[in-house]
Amino acid sequence: MDEVLLRSLTPSVLTILVRRGADFAAAEDAVQDALIEALRVWPAGPSPGSPLRSSGGDPIRDPKGWLVTVAWRKFLDQARADSARRRREDLVEEEPAPGPASDVDDTLQLYFLCAHPSLTPSSAVALTLRAVGGLTTRQIAQAYLVPEATMAQRISRAKRTVSGVRFDQPGDVATVLRVLYLVFNEGYSGDLDLAAEAIRLTRQLAAVIDHPEVSGLLALMLLHHARRAGRTAPDGGLVPLAEQDRGRWDTRLIAEGVQILQAALARDRLGEFQAQAAIAALHADAPTAEETDWVQIVEWYDELARLTDSPVVRLNRAVAVGEADGPRAGLAALAALDESLPRYDAVAAYLHERDGDAETAARLYAEAARKAPNLAERDYLTRQAARLNTGRRR
Repeated sequence: MDEVLLRSLTPSVLTILVRRGADFAAAEDAVQDALIEALRVWPAGPSPGSPLRSSGGDPIRDPKGWLVTVAWRKFLDQARADSARRRREDLVEEEPAPGPASDVDDTLQLYFLCAHPSLTPSSAVALTLRAVGGLTTRQIAQAYLVPEATMAQRISRAKRTVSGVRFDQPGDVATVLRVLYLVFNEGYSGDLDLAAEAIRLTRQLAAVIDHPEVSGLLALMLLHHARRAGRTAPDGGLVPLAEQDRGRWDTRLIAEGVQILQAALARDRLGEFQAQAAIAALHADAPTAEETDWVQIVEWYDELARLTDSPVVRLNRAVAVGEADGPRAGLAALAALDESLPRYDAVAAYLHERDGDAETAARLYAEAARKAPNLAERDYLTRQAARLNTGRRR
């Protein structure tokens, strides 16, 4: 079964049902049922140059139309079982004849709905993955390491929350992008590659809206994803950027990311994702860590800080300042920030080590390890502290 094809059709099938009068929650359930039916009757994907065929061997020349027809009938079946008989009978009479699906594409409105401001970030992510991404509740639950029943409740609450939202009302692109970035930052979990899924969904979004920040986010994802193979050692340990084997980076993704970013920057409507992508591009462009253009990276962090006023951005800027102007300058930039910031101790440790203060650096690496958000980071920081302590005893 061509699962990628199925999932790519999910948003447009769902929006067609909503346009026909189905409420969002019922339409989303019907589409999921249709996807399950498709997996049953389309047991194998099409071979190159041949049409998709059902289990009976009949060609399915319009997969989208087939899904729309089946999903609408699933919706009507459920509608007949509900209490409001009069409206249900009207809907039965309105059932359209099978045929090619409408060319109207409301995918963008679906993105807006799933990232509605009334939803919590975790609910928006779950609803986006299910309604836009076409993932099952089980897949999403496994990716986020929660019981399937818990994820089902989260998705149901999210659908109820947006049930009264008009489907055609304007949405906020920035909110959609933040949701997609949350998905991307989950990386790889369970059997599902959430980073790759986020890239797919962002490509899909870029196809329906011409916006420089959408391009900026897509470029950022591609540039980060290109370095994925170099981020971990064979034993699963974390490999910092400066020590990564750049020969393992995906140059195709880097070239695509840079091209998308350049086109976005040329429009002179700078946003935070474009600025982040510019920093990632400078790292990707350097043949070696020593040849990184840190001065330009500091300039881009200045732009990013102006756009976001984020303390985390200023923390990362301190590292860049330490590389461009020396560790003392980096420590001076760090001194202006709140010590409770995530990874503050790790940055301080790195800059103190660069400044030759191994004792302070070792203590701060150990403190950073105790606060690390994940096992890989904790192990890396613990090894850094042990390395410096061993060196001091010699």
